[in-house]
Amino acid sequence: MPRRQRTAAQQHRDAVAAYVAAGGEESVQRVITALYGVTKKLDQWYARQLADLDLTQGEWAVVASLARAGEACQTPSQLAELTSVAPSSMTHRLDKMAQRGLVERRPDADNRTRTLVSLTQDGWELFSQSIRESDVVESDVLRGLDAGERDELARLLEEVIAELDDVDP
Repeated sequence: MPRRQRTAAQQHRDAVAAYVAAGGEESVQRVITALYGVTKKLDQWYARQLADLDLTQGEWAVVASLARAGEACQTPSQLAELTSVAPSSMTHRLDKMAQRGLVERRPDADNRTRTLVSLTQDGWELFSQSIRESDVVESDVLRGLDAGERDELARLLEEVIAELDDVDP
């Protein structure tokens, strides 16, 4: 008889218990383990979504970086740094994305030795489609919280994020 899959809540409780038994502080382990569990589940969904959109993780990183930049163009070197890849890998990635009509490259009018990259209309549409689809799943993940609880959770996580730069790795 196949073993029954443990629920996410059971997996969370078991992980927290193991970390606490090893000397971790319970409230810290509950929070960090919960964040990890949510992130892991969302990452699995995002990977399927990217496959459905025929995008790699790296291509999505470029699309998202360019979208966050808004009207400002990025250089291939900036994109390589933002997405943590070698500049030569970025050139190859941008070649493929330009062939698909997602990005366009043009010479910088102020410095003709530089190339500027921006999203095309198709790139923007792909970004918007992805965000709308993600929002459905992300909202479903938070369905057990009312608006006030979501605001409180967001506020608390934003406080944690604000302190991340002060934590020594």
